[in-house]
Amino acid sequence: MTKRFALGIFDDEDVLLHAIENVRAAGVKIYEVFTPFPIHGIDDALGIERSRLPIAAFFYGMCGLAFALWMQIYMLGFDWPMIIGGKPHIALPAFIPVSFELTVFFTCHGMVITFYTISKLYPRWRTPVLDVRSTDDKFVMAIEINESTDLNNLSKLLRENGASEVNEKEMTKN
Repeated sequence: MTKRFALGIFDDEDVLLHAIENVRAAGVKIYEVFTPFPIHGIDDALGIERSRLPIAAFFYGMCGLAFALWMQIYMLGFDWPMIIGGKPHIALPAFIPVSFELTVFFTCHGMVITFYTISKLYPRWRTPVLDVRSTDDKFVMAIEINESTDLNNLSKLLRENGASEVNEKEMTKN
């Protein structure tokens, strides 16, 4: 499957933020914006909703805590009960370090897997990049174009809003 994009290349993040607002106000749907570093406020300018990843993090943490408590209670209380220092078999204060570590472990690993899955960053030999300069010092606004898109008007709109250059790029999805 091949997609065509119009790439607006910007030199400054403030100009890019204003261009995003103006391009969206003109009714153009922005496919993605690539920047060399995070820009405060770009999510709001693009209209991206707040992430639900914190809910997933809480869920993974609770799973880790439940697993840690179940594991320790089962091992020390039922599978191999031993009286150590006169403590009871199920001594919850002694379980705190292991419970904390497994909570963090489950949360971290679950979040990495969830983030890569949501972002579609699967392992592959070559990661597709629309413009290599977006990893160095340029800001790239990608707009998907089709047969009905007027490329001249789109190019004019991007240049009027501060794009230093406008390119057309074709990407093939593997």
